[in-house]
Amino acid sequence: MDKATPKTSDVFAANRDRVAPLLAKLKQEGIGHLIDGKVVPSISGQTFETKSPVDGAVLAQVARGGPEDIDRAATAAALAFKSWRNMPAAMRKKLLHRVADAIEDRADDIAVLECIDTGQAHRFMAKAAIRAAENFRFFADRCTEARDGFNTPSDEHWNVSTRVPIGPVGVITPWNTPFMLSTWKIAPALAAGCTVVHKPAEWSPVTADLLAKLAKQAGVPDGVLNTVHGIGEEAGKALTEHPAIKAIGFVGESSTGSAIMAQGAPTLKRVHFELGGKNPVIVFDDADLDRALDAVVFMIYSLNGERCTSSSRLLIQQGIADKFVEKLTARVKALKVGHPLDPATEIGPLIHERHLAKVCSYFDIARQDGAVIAVGGAPHDGPGGGHYIQPTLVTGANARMRVAQEEVFGPFLTVIPFRDENDAIEIANGVDYGLTGYVWTGDMGRALRVADALEAGMIWLNSENVRHLPTPFGGMKSSGIGRDGGDYSFDFYMETKHVSLARGTHKIQKLGI
Repeated sequence: MDKATPKTSDVFAANRDRVAPLLAKLKQEGIGHLIDGKVVPSISGQTFETKSPVDGAVLAQVARGGPEDIDRAATAAALAFKSWRNMPAAMRKKLLHRVADAIEDRADDIAVLECIDTGQAHRFMAKAAIRAAENFRFFADRCTEARDGFNTPSDEHWNVSTRVPIGPVGVITPWNTPFMLSTWKIAPALAAGCTVVHKPAEWSPVTADLLAKLAKQAGVPDGVLNTVHGIGEEAGKALTEHPAIKAIGFVGESSTGSAIMAQGAPTLKRVHFELGGKNPVIVFDDADLDRALDAVVFMIYSLNGERCTSSSRLLIQQGIADKFVEKLTARVKALKVGHPLDPATEIGPLIHERHLAKVCSYFDIARQDGAVIAVGGAPHDGPGGGHYIQPTLVTGANARMRVAQEEVFGPFLTVIPFRDENDAIEIANGVDYGLTGYVWTGDMGRALRVADALEAGMIWLNSENVRHLPTPFGGMKSSGIGRDGGDYSFDFYMETKHVSLARGTHKIQKLGI
């Protein structure tokens, strides 16, 4: 090892030293709502505990929001909307860049807090914090063009379109990479000129609290970004039903998306859903198998497998299946499970004891269906005694098994052999979900045919998931409604308005003469 390169143990100790005072302050102060620029408790006075998945330690008492708190936040967002909407776009751009600056200044704190709050490995959370700042910068730079439209002249009229912000919106975000995913929703909403009420996942409230405070520190006016913590069935339901909230952006489970759609129906609320996935990675026999293997391992075992875009089904062509799975097995056995602050860790503890139980339940389901657990298939005795699990590889599966149909949302990969192109497409499409698909082949004609045939909102050919912010992100079927990214985000957070200017030459029919 180069003398200039810190030892893994030294970096681990430095991470723990960094997080200790942050956790002490968090436990002492607790987490309140941020409404109209003020940190406040719930009107009811109720709180709930948030615990670390690493060791079960209580991190903080969190304000448990209810309908009264949501009403207070929605009212603040509604009152702030007009001034935020009318603020010059150049000023909104400047403020959102300040938010990005504040995030970058605290990126290390955000990363270690997110590790302790969610169990995600530091190697991924360090990058997630920087990506969050990039989200704000990307949409900040688009503030000045958010209202842009089209000129479509006809013979007698000039027809122009423009976009206007829809109004106060609700954003409900998940517990996996919560800070980055929160910025993914909140940044375009603010750039569009909307005000926001944010309801973070109750399992990961820590960095959502920090985001709201950083936005205030950066100068975002009071009432523009409000954060209300609480349980989905209480605070979340009240948000989706509130008449002042014009749209709901939600990331989470498909069943919850269905409930939100029903709750928002009486107020004709616009919805944008980024939901679950059971995504296939299809490896043909003419692929670059070394690169494909790297991508297969990364896209299911990174981020603890707790990611909607994970390629949780490996569809492998029969002729190469045995050799590929042999190499895959060795790689899975070598994965490092450990403390999330340890830079050597590749898989940390799962987010919550209930989620651990859900993922572990699929071990018996796989065996009952007749599949083989080639690697893993049990909890893991990790440091701190938290919600650790062995990275799991299931072979001997077919497309009808539950482990090939249902979203496990953990470090759990199911292998399914296929015969040919048509067989691969049929298997890939034979699930309720349609978020992403990954195709590995040396034949570009086949790659394009398969991409066209897959029922998924996003396809990567000879690549893992590499996000480019201007491109559309979203799924089909039970994986969601709508798209994030670039102008696609503005299409959701804004209304398109058509204005027709007459030349004064067209004939107007005369009635009543």
